[in-house]
Amino acid sequence: MKQVTLYIDAKRTMEIGYELRSMGWKQGVDFDYAYHKAEYDNFSYDAINRRRAVFTFYNDSNASYFMLRFG
Repeated sequence: MKQVTLYIDAKRTMEIGYELRSMGWKQGVDFDYAYHKAEYDNFSYDAINRRRAVFTFYNDSNASYFMLRFG
């Protein structure tokens, strides 16, 4: 299992997920993904954790292809 993190917004995350499914990859079998919104503390405007999408691949060759295409 390999995880790839991209610092992108929610819309682009959904577009990539749709594109992977249209290529014939099955969500839950070949890959999974999750979007994490930015987290802030109560004292500044700087994010503690930036917004990001984490894609998890169950086959290392799929993760390599994904990084070459989207990374």
